[in-house]
Amino acid sequence: MKNFIFISPNFPTNYWQFCKELKNNGMNVLGIGDAPFEELKPELQASLNDYYKVSSLENYDEVYRAVAFFTHKYGRIDWLESNNEYWLEKDAALRTDFNIQSGFQVSDMERIKHKSKMKHYYEKVGIPVARYYMVKTLAGCRSFIKKVGFPVVVKPDNGVGAAATYKLTNDAELVAFFESYPKDVPYIMEEFVNAQVNSYDAIIDSEGNPIFETGNITVDSIMDIVNNNDNSIYYILKDLPDDTREAGRKTVKSFGVKSRFVHFEFFRLTEDQEGLGKRGDVVALEVNMRPCGGFTPDMMNFANSTNVYKIWADMIAYNSTMYPEGEHYYCAFAGRRDGKDFVLSHEELMDKYNANMKMVDRIPDALAGAMGNQMYVATFSTKEELDAFYKDAVSCK
Repeated sequence: MKNFIFISPNFPTNYWQFCKELKNNGMNVLGIGDAPFEELKPELQASLNDYYKVSSLENYDEVYRAVAFFTHKYGRIDWLESNNEYWLEKDAALRTDFNIQSGFQVSDMERIKHKSKMKHYYEKVGIPVARYYMVKTLAGCRSFIKKVGFPVVVKPDNGVGAAATYKLTNDAELVAFFESYPKDVPYIMEEFVNAQVNSYDAIIDSEGNPIFETGNITVDSIMDIVNNNDNSIYYILKDLPDDTREAGRKTVKSFGVKSRFVHFEFFRLTEDQEGLGKRGDVVALEVNMRPCGGFTPDMMNFANSTNVYKIWADMIAYNSTMYPEGEHYYCAFAGRRDGKDFVLSHEELMDKYNANMKMVDRIPDALAGAMGNQMYVATFSTKEELDAFYKDAVSCK
């Protein structure tokens, strides 16, 4: 029986399903988390063979001791994962320290976590990237902007989601940013790309081949949603476009991805842009070496009539899957922000789309910044039905 350590199996709240499918596939599933075992969801409790509570997952020494305890008790650890962006670097450190070779090591982190380092791997396979400048001096910023023009986007070179990401439209905003940004955090400045964000989401086997592929479209940028306290809208595509599939597979090969669930983000240009391409072209944004966040794995299931938790666990246990896909749909996510005066109340929206709804729930506070406070997940057979739902879901009086 292979030993699998799952870091933070209780967050996000749907991740117990990864543990369940691992256990069903005969893995010895060992959880490390900061919540008392008795407070875990019953479904998660039943999906773990053993659990070690730490006072804080931020405390590396404490988590290290937990891995050492499991190693002493059960023998060599075959896999260690959190499937969570926030813990990727700690996962890699633990793998390196315990010689767990089934995932990324510390030496891999720079190219998969630093936005500036990612660009080389895109360019190697012919995928265009936005020009950039590593923020050092105000004069250097102005020199870069003289080349690319306003607006520009500034963000931490190693950041999660759209946290601390800003669009600067003039010199006054540039000066204000430069005076206030944390100087101990490396920041990258990029030319603004007029585009829609499209993703390539896939489960990759140990040879770097996809055994499941899908993708989503973000209607508004996560940066704007976070900074403007907007509603959140994105959807899983009914069918993945060929050019997104091609770009995703090239990126998998360039970054040397193996045995992972990945979420790669690309720009699709909404207008011609010099140096990047023509309207409709695919341009690099960033790689995320974990599943798309929140409830997106469930949305992938609804859109593809499948079970990505099972497919991922099959990849871990067997390096392949026989789990089928069924009929495809558009799967919409609408995250409403509290305090807005919507045209349709919660009850009215539910009455109108009851037959389409797959999930309706409050969003955990830790995810609400990017996803809103009240979520609705629904499936539709046509783009026209999808668009009508969004109009009803987020229009305000």
